[in-house]
Amino acid sequence: MRILLYTGKGGVGKTTISAATALRCAELGYRTIVVSTDPAHSLGDSFDLRIGPEPVPLGPNLWGQEIDLLHQMERHWGKVQEYLAAIFAWRGMEGLVAEETSVLPGMEELASLMQIAYLAESGDYDVVVVDMAPTGATLQLLAFPEMAEWYMQKIFPIERKAMKLARPLMRSMTDMPIPEEELFDAVEGLVRDLQRLERLVTNADVSTVRLVLNPEKMVIKEAQRAFTYLNLYNLATDAVISNRHIPPEVTDPYFTSWKESQARYTELIEQSFSPLPIFKVPFLDTEVVGPDMLRRVAALTYNEVDPTTIFYRGKPQQVVKEGDDYLLLLPLPLLNKQDIKLHRGVYDELVVRIGNWKRHISLPQTLIGRQVAGARYRENQLEIRFKARQNGSRNG
Repeated sequence: MRILLYTGKGGVGKTTISAATALRCAELGYRTIVVSTDPAHSLGDSFDLRIGPEPVPLGPNLWGQEIDLLHQMERHWGKVQEYLAAIFAWRGMEGLVAEETSVLPGMEELASLMQIAYLAESGDYDVVVVDMAPTGATLQLLAFPEMAEWYMQKIFPIERKAMKLARPLMRSMTDMPIPEEELFDAVEGLVRDLQRLERLVTNADVSTVRLVLNPEKMVIKEAQRAFTYLNLYNLATDAVISNRHIPPEVTDPYFTSWKESQARYTELIEQSFSPLPIFKVPFLDTEVVGPDMLRRVAALTYNEVDPTTIFYRGKPQQVVKEGDDYLLLLPLPLLNKQDIKLHRGVYDELVVRIGNWKRHISLPQTLIGRQVAGARYRENQLEIRFKARQNGSRNG
C-alpha cells in the first residue's frame, strides 16, 4: 500500500503532476485512486472527465474522487459543530453567523484528509495519490492528535463523568445548551479518526509527501516552509518536483532572462532541499489536458522509474527539545567539522555552508527569535543549538 501526497503553492501544477502520477501507476498495474482535497477542484479538468464526490472509474485500474468538504464535515464534525452553533446562538449570535463560526480553522481541510484513511484501509486500492490543498500547512494540524491524546486520557473522562452528574441540575437552572452523551461520543470518535490518519501518514513505509514547485523565489520560499514543517511533524518527504522549466532548445531571445532566472533558482532549489532527489519537468508547448498529455508529463517526470518508489529514506532535518533549548539536527555524513560554517540569512532562515555546498533552512516559528548558541558535529550529524528566546527579541 502506498499513499503519495502532492503539495505546493497554488498554481505550480500539482494537480497535473498528481493526475499524471496516478495514470502512470494504473498503467503499471496498481489499483490506483487519485483524490483531490483542494476546495477548488480541478482534477476532472486534467483528465477532461467529470469527477464527483464518490470514486468514479477513469480507466483501467484507475479511479478519481473530488472530496466533498461539506459531506466530510458533517460526517466527522457534525455533532460538535451543532453544539458550538447552539452555544453561539444562545449567546445572541445570528443563526447563519453562528453556524459559520462553529467551524474551527483548518477543520474543513482536515476532515477531507480523513477520507484518505478510509480509502487506504478499504482494501480496494494499492495506491492513493492525493492532490493536496495549496501548501502543506494543513498537515500541521496532524499534530493535534498528540495533544488530544493527553486530553482524552486526563481531562475528557472527568468532564464526561462530571457532566453526567451535573446535567439534571443544570437543566433546572439555565436554558444554556447542555452537552449530551452523543456529543462526547462524537468527540471521542473524531479524535480516534485523527489518530488513525496520523498513524497512516507518518508511516514512512506507506506515505510520502512530494513538494511541487516552480523555479521562482516566492514559490521556493513557501516550499521551504512547508518542508520544514513536514519534517517537524514526522511526515516523510521523499522528492521535489520542479515544474515548468523552459527547455534548452528554446532559443527565442524573449525567454533569455527567464532562463537565466530559472538557472539561479534551480541552484537555490538544490541548496534548499538536498539530499532529496529533484525531478525537473519542462514547460510544455501545449495545455496538459487528457490522458495522452498526462502520459507525456509522467514520462518526462519519472522517465522509466516506478512512481511508487520511495526515493529518499531518512529525515533531512529534525528539531528536538533539550531542556529549555532546541536542537536542529542535520544528517551530514563523512564531513570535516572545520569545513562547516553557519550564518543567519533573512528573518526566518539559517544558511549552512560546507565548502562549495550550501543549504538554506527555513526555520519553524519555534526557533525564530532564538539565538544560535553553538553547533557541534558528531556521529555524522550536525547539531545546532538554539537558546531560549530573549525578551523582545525577534532576530535572536
